[in-house]
Amino acid sequence: MTWLALWVLGVGVMDLCRPTRPGWLVPVVGAVVLYGGALLAGLTAAADLVVLSASIIPLVLWWTASERAQGRRGRAHLLALGALLAGPLLLLGLSGWASTPGGPLARWLAWAELPFTGDGPVGGRALEHLLLVAALVVANVATANIVVRLVLVSVGALRPRNSGLAQPADRLRGGRLLGPMERMLILGLGLAGQLTAAGLVIGAKGLIRFPELQAKAKDGSTIDAVGIDEITEYFLIGSFVSWLVALGSLALTR
Repeated sequence: MTWLALWVLGVGVMDLCRPTRPGWLVPVVGAVVLYGGALLAGLTAAADLVVLSASIIPLVLWWTASERAQGRRGRAHLLALGALLAGPLLLLGLSGWASTPGGPLARWLAWAELPFTGDGPVGGRALEHLLLVAALVVANVATANIVVRLVLVSVGALRPRNSGLAQPADRLRGGRLLGPMERMLILGLGLAGQLTAAGLVIGAKGLIRFPELQAKAKDGSTIDAVGIDEITEYFLIGSFVSWLVALGSLALTR
C-alpha cells in the first residue's frame, strides 16, 4: 500500500496546486511529491522505481483529462475518472513487489516521537499506514471535489463550466468548502472507530438542506431558470459521490 499512498499523495498535492500554479507545473509538482516521498520512505529498489515511474502516466492523464473536462461534456470526464481508478489498481496489483518502507522518514518520525506514531518503531506497516492516511486526507480536500464535479457534469446534474447557463450550485452555495469538511469529519470519526457518529454527520447534511428544498418544491418556482428538481438532483448526486469518496478512503485504511 506504500506505492498507493505515495501516488494518492502526489495526486492530492497536485490538485491542491491547480489554482495557484501555471498548468504545466502542476503535474511536475505531483511527480516531485511521488519521487520525493519514495526517496524519503526508502523505496529505492529497482521494482519501486520502475513501477512508480509507470504510475506517472495515469497521474498526468488524470490531470490532463480533468483539466479538459472542466469546461465541457464529453469523453474527457470518463477518461479522467478512468485514469484516477487505473493508477490505484495498477499499484495495488503490483504491490507485492514493493520494498518495506523505512528510510529517512522512519528515522525522523522515531526521533520526533510524534503523538500519532505510538511507542514502537516507526517503519514497515506502521509507516505505510501513516503515509496512506496522510495521502487520503490530502486527496479528500481538492481531488474529491474534482471527482464530484466530474460526476455531476457527466450525468447532466451540473452544466459545464463557462457554459453561460445558470447552475444549480449557485443556489446551494458552500459545497466546495462544506464537502471537504464533511469528508474530513467522516474520515476522522471512522479512523477513531466512531462509525455511528460518522453516520450522524451524513444525516445532518440532509436535515440542514431539506427545509430549503421543500420550501422551493411547494411553490413550484424556478430559481434563475434552474428548477427545484435540478437543484435536488445536484444535491443528492453530489452528496452521495462525496460520501462514497470518504467511505472508500476509510475502507482503504482498514
